[in-house]
Amino acid sequence: MFKSICIKTNNKDISEYILKEVEYFELEDIYVSCYNFKHYNNIIIHYTGNNTELFLNKISVLLSYVVIDFYEPILIRKILNLNYFYFSNEEKKQIYNLCLTNIDFSNSITMLNIISNAFYKYFLDNKYVIIDGFISFMLNDYIKELDCIVDMCVNKFIIDKEYNEFISLLKVYIQTTEPNCNIIHLIYRNQESILLDSNKNVIKFNNEIIKQKYLSDISFSSNDLALNSLLTLLPNKLYIHILDSEDDFITTLKLIFENRVIICTDCDLCNIYKLNKIKQKHPIV
Repeated sequence: MFKSICIKTNNKDISEYILKEVEYFELEDIYVSCYNFKHYNNIIIHYTGNNTELFLNKISVLLSYVVIDFYEPILIRKILNLNYFYFSNEEKKQIYNLCLTNIDFSNSITMLNIISNAFYKYFLDNKYVIIDGFISFMLNDYIKELDCIVDMCVNKFIIDKEYNEFISLLKVYIQTTEPNCNIIHLIYRNQESILLDSNKNVIKFNNEIIKQKYLSDISFSSNDLALNSLLTLLPNKLYIHILDSEDDFITTLKLIFENRVIICTDCDLCNIYKLNKIKQKHPIV
């Protein structure tokens, strides 16, 4: 069955990209012609074979990559400027970069499928497509998916910004306040914290924060209480004994206390608590 598709674009790079990719189609009976008119460059792809479904699928996937490679960055910036105009240009630039790094493989496959399905359905009843117009009027589901990703990245940007401001405030507090003790040991295992003084005695957490009426319904982890206690004790040196793996809490402590932090994974104290862990798993009868 004879089938021809005309692709209209005024972008020279897109034209060259399409012509190059069509050469790699593993499909016989394809012929390509190209005509330059006043407003558009018309790429006409003729197919004289019998597998029209495969032909339309290949064209649809090819144009999907055109949308993602050439238009997606433009669409992200458009969404940012339209919906998040209150951010500064520098902030929008940071969010834009977040968007590019947060579109992972699964997101890309999902959006590729959405776009290619839209093109395929369109070509069942139409012989030509103006790419700019198709994106504006026929890819609503794709735009919605992209909008969700931008929204997620905006939220991440706000959270990261608040986190960085929080860290900065605590760093200033620590740098301008005299230490209240010389050494504190923090034993860290399974995302739980234990504080010890310089004599290796357990320090009870400062739980004054729990007594605040407006926080009475909030649950605090041992890490929250440990940080609150450390900000009260303000050690000159903080030895962090990591018994399994480092995580965000340890990263936060390193950012706050900076050169006061000493990381340890294999000392007598580490081994004592590691041994206690083994005994808890295999108690001696």
